[in-house]
Amino acid sequence: MDNSNANNINKGTTSGKTVLITGGAKRIGAVTTHTLHQAGYNVIIHCRLSREAADTLAAELNRERADSAKVIQGDLNNETIYNHLIEEAYQCWNRLDVLVNNASSFYPTPVGSITLDDWHNLLNSNLKAPLFLAQAAAPYLKQVEGNIINMTDVHAQRPMKDHPVYCAAKAGLVMLTMSLAKELGPEVRVNSVAPGAILWPDNEMPEHTKSMILERTTLKKPGDPIDIAKTILFLVRDAHYITGQMIAVDGGRNVNI
Repeated sequence: MDNSNANNINKGTTSGKTVLITGGAKRIGAVTTHTLHQAGYNVIIHCRLSREAADTLAAELNRERADSAKVIQGDLNNETIYNHLIEEAYQCWNRLDVLVNNASSFYPTPVGSITLDDWHNLLNSNLKAPLFLAQAAAPYLKQVEGNIINMTDVHAQRPMKDHPVYCAAKAGLVMLTMSLAKELGPEVRVNSVAPGAILWPDNEMPEHTKSMILERTTLKKPGDPIDIAKTILFLVRDAHYITGQMIAVDGGRNVNI
């Protein structure tokens, strides 16, 4: 089968379906947005500070397929925004099929330096927002037997030094994924994807640290954001009997302690 036929089949199975991707303008979020759009979904790109990048991405996608991408902006640290954000997303095309909780804060919090602001910031984006966005989206998702995807982390199960708050938040998100699967089933499936060495942090990481991380993987190489995006696409489009699971996309790091 040639690629054009494959693309037509992909688009036919998702025509008219709509996905909201938090933090969808950059890095893994942007690749996920583009991948789901190519598969035929209408995409709603949420951003906080990256409005220019979000608008640029939406314009590119709308040139490929008219009226298929929109942008909504909001700070997930603001707990009053969750219901409004979901309602705004729903109003874009009067339906919501998929919620991808991708937005995340990440920075070190060594014991002895942790503040309440650190706690609130890391818990808000990594755990609180996914819960309350899911709760607000649930009525719409139930109408269409929709999906929720939470972006967790391999460090939810194996903690990373100097990151206790972040790791605790992601561990909570793993349990939240399982809990929501039980709460929202059978109409809504809820799963999570846990990236390993996919993209290095924006702050400079020493080369020896990168080498050490890759050496711990079974495949001995970094992954690519498209590996995450394709896993998300599989879960929302093809995995009709999978819910409550965390899929580690980590090159086999989880089997090498």
